[in-house]
Amino acid sequence: MNPPELLEGLRRRFPDVQAARGEATVVVERSGLLEALAYLKDERDLSFDLLSDLTASDWPGRFPRYWLAYHLLSLEHRHRVRVKVGLAEDDATAPTVTGAYPTANWFEREVYDFYGVTFQGHPDLRRIIMPDDWEGYPLRKDYALGGVGTQYKGAFIPPVDERNA
Repeated sequence: MNPPELLEGLRRRFPDVQAARGEATVVVERSGLLEALAYLKDERDLSFDLLSDLTASDWPGRFPRYWLAYHLLSLEHRHRVRVKVGLAEDDATAPTVTGAYPTANWFEREVYDFYGVTFQGHPDLRRIIMPDDWEGYPLRKDYALGGVGTQYKGAFIPPVDERNA
């Protein structure tokens, strides 16, 4: 299946499919995420059997504020698709996809750690990189750029706008 055929097949199933630079992006509602991923994985002509990445982006002042991006790969057919889900600022939760894609275990923990998105039903949702007592989510756009205490004795890095040139 070549990229135009893939796009056409996705458009028959999903109402919001976008194409840019030869890549397909399917946008779904949070409530339809699990069903969409199951279809993409189980449909014989698609067989998106690997979740190669899961990431998020933060858009303060917009609705939805957060976007999750699931990057899927078909090892059999050698094609890719991105599935995006928007999340409201006051309800940054999504269902876990660890049952269908075990690699999501670590990816969801990373998104939780850096953006504060909660994955309902995750088997072990806790910080993966930042210390357990860390306050805040460092990849949110409203998080300070600097000024956090470091691991060095007595050292302090001031915010970017307060540093000497």
